[in-house]
Amino acid sequence: MNMDTFIYSIVLIPSIIALAIFVLSGLKVVNQYERGVRFTLGRYSGLMQPGLRIVIPILQSWRRIDIRTKVADVPEQDAVTNDNVTVQINAVLYYRVMDPKISVLEVENYDFATKQLALITMRNVVGQASLDELLSQRDKVSAKIQKIVDEATDPWGIKVEAVDLKDVQLPGNMVRVMAKEAEAERERKGVIIKAEGEVIAATNIAKAAAQLSKTPGALHLRTLHSVNDLSSDKSNTIIYAMPLEVMRLIQKMGSKR
Repeated sequence: MNMDTFIYSIVLIPSIIALAIFVLSGLKVVNQYERGVRFTLGRYSGLMQPGLRIVIPILQSWRRIDIRTKVADVPEQDAVTNDNVTVQINAVLYYRVMDPKISVLEVENYDFATKQLALITMRNVVGQASLDELLSQRDKVSAKIQKIVDEATDPWGIKVEAVDLKDVQLPGNMVRVMAKEAEAERERKGVIIKAEGEVIAATNIAKAAAQLSKTPGALHLRTLHSVNDLSSDKSNTIIYAMPLEVMRLIQKMGSKR
């Protein structure tokens, strides 16, 4: 090997190695659940689909975007309902990137922006609802929040799939008041049920008395039956009532004399 060949080898081999490193550094793998947003000299130049893709180093750059549904906790916060009750609420947000290009070009950080928008919207919607609506119609309130956030994030290429209010915490004094109210409501229903039962019982007793009075001797037989039931228990003290039929018979016999 002469000197020229030696020098040529020294220059060529590092160049080949550098070129190989340069080419390999531009190979990128985009997963099935991802999309790549490519930029050439700072300008948007296309969307990279799943598979092995080439990004020219120095001249091009790219950003990896996950298009799967994301689940994010909306932090707990205080909110005031329209009937001036302060509650602590938090929620779960489900959203995904529908347009990777817009999500990169139109908003700096779509994750942070979407969460903050959901946070503000949740507080505003709760402020428009009463405490009873918030507790009894939680799904309706959640759907309203989801609709507002979804419409607001459309320009960012984001689709908000659902918002679920996870927890609504009441102040301690409000919990006690509601517990007393629930107890009073239960007592009221109990009194009504008891009164209705007494009315039904009285009606049935009146019907039975009317039926017994129409049949001679029926009341006396009923009395004897009751005495027989009481006599089975020695601890009972029996007070025997004279049947009306006997009393009337005695009265008739007295009048004849």
